This record gives sequence, C-alpha cells and structure tokens, in this order.
Amino acid sequence: MVISDDDYVRLRKIVGEHDLAEELDRAIVVPAERIRENTVTMHSRLIYRDESTGTTREVELVYPDEADSMAGRVSVLAPVGCALLGLSAGQSIDWNLPGGKVHRLRVERVLFQPRPGDSGSAAAKTR
Repeated sequence: MVISDDDYVRLRKIVGEHDLAEELDRAIVVPAERIRENTVTMHSRLIYRDESTGTTREVELVYPDEADSMAGRVSVLAPVGCALLGLSAGQSIDWNLPGGKVHRLRVERVLFQPRPGDSGSAAAKTR
C-alpha cells in the first residue's frame, strides 16, 4: 500500500486497534504530491469490481464521520474501504469480509483523486 503522509497522519489518529492499523504499519508513506493520480487515497472517487461476485460499484473513500452508503461514500474503516486504500487502477487484493468470506477486489478506475492544495471531497467537486 502506498499512502500520502497527510492521509497517514490523520488515519493513525483514528484507527486504534482496527485492521487498518496493521496495513498502515506496512504502508509506504510518501509526500502527497508523489502519489500517482490512479492511486486510491482518501476522498478518491473510484470504480471497483468484486471479482468474487462480479459486482461493480462506484464509491468515494471517506473518513468514518463522512460515510453515507446512499451517496456511495464508504468509510475507510469499512472492510471494503480498508481494502481499497492505497491500491492503483488495475490492482487487486484478496480481502476477508464479514462472514469469513474472502473476496478479490479490483480497482477498475480512479475517477477523482484530490491533489495537494485541494479542499473537499469528490462529491463536492461534482456538485
């Protein structure tokens, strides 16, 4: 997983004992301006495919207090959100979802990624 230094600092403050803490321990942390545009960061809007079910979804990866399933805003602390963070378009990951099932999630495309100096989320940019 590649993650921006800004996202890393903010996520470290909220993860506690969550599975994401282990992922952050292994993450490659780089300055935000070095993150490639096709990498899933916080507030990225993306299309992913659950290769186990064939389902494709468009979501925005957000902090827990911004989550809204009806608006497609998935918390980074949700199993799917945790799995997608740091992946680039074309990458897949096998992830344990609730119920003990392992699903292969593949990032199809990153539609929006905030760049350094941007403020707000993908939803705000499309209004």
